[in-house]
Amino acid sequence: MNSSNSINRRSLLKRAGLGALALGVGGLRGLAETQQADGHYKIKNGHIQQSVVWWCFKPMTADELIGHAADLGMASVELVPPENWAELKKHGMVCAMAPSHGWQKGFAQKEQHDECLQILRERIDQCSAAGYERVITFSGFRNGQSTEAATRNMVEGLKKIVGYAEKKNVTLCLEMLNSRVHIFMKGHPDYFCDNIDLSADICRQISSERMKLLFDIYHVQIMHGDIISHLRQHEPYIAHYHTAGNPGRNEIDDTQEINYPPIMRAILETGYKGYVGQEFVPLRDKVASLSQAVKLCDV
Repeated sequence: MNSSNSINRRSLLKRAGLGALALGVGGLRGLAETQQADGHYKIKNGHIQQSVVWWCFKPMTADELIGHAADLGMASVELVPPENWAELKKHGMVCAMAPSHGWQKGFAQKEQHDECLQILRERIDQCSAAGYERVITFSGFRNGQSTEAATRNMVEGLKKIVGYAEKKNVTLCLEMLNSRVHIFMKGHPDYFCDNIDLSADICRQISSERMKLLFDIYHVQIMHGDIISHLRQHEPYIAHYHTAGNPGRNEIDDTQEINYPPIMRAILETGYKGYVGQEFVPLRDKVASLSQAVKLCDV
């Protein structure tokens, strides 16, 4: 080998080594942007505004969860009472969905209307003052009624409050829940709005931009399946989403049957600009499981 070839070879090797070093540094920098010192993922894309529901992370306090969610780059902790809203604001976060009368009571039962209306009115006022936009509501139980009778009760009762929500720029979100699973907080036997088509039709009959659906992916999967087709079909009525793994309502990873990244992409394709709330019950380290869920949904 002559000296000229030797020099050229050394030059090429040197350049290749520098290129590999640069790629390595770039890769490490990219990793640092998405993985924190504690190993938890931090949101980098942000196309989906992510929230987390407090009840399923108990006994962690609401304020503790707010701190962890802020560290992960989440936008909201939801279904926390107004006494925790100051802590949310301290972290630059919101309560994407305010709690109200609970799922065991609702508008399918006429005798429960007054109590539900009183609680919703108070919560609408609190949301309006805080600048929050959504309050959850429920059907409660069928209790032997026909679908037609319970639907009439739903429409009649919700029409009594939706005008007030319009004035205050707050959206009522009716949540569909599954009635098949007979395990507490994993299913709700005899819950009336256990069908996404029926729930959307109730919103259609009320005919207000302030009456929408909370589309819970876990519950819709159990009752219907075909998640992406259903969310596309009912897109005009959807104001919020919830997640959880099925079966079990646990982590949304590869231990269960729902494939969340393509669902998140389908949600974005509809033009949705709202929040997706993580509502699974962790079986493992709570913050590590939330970090994993956040990463899966950060499409």
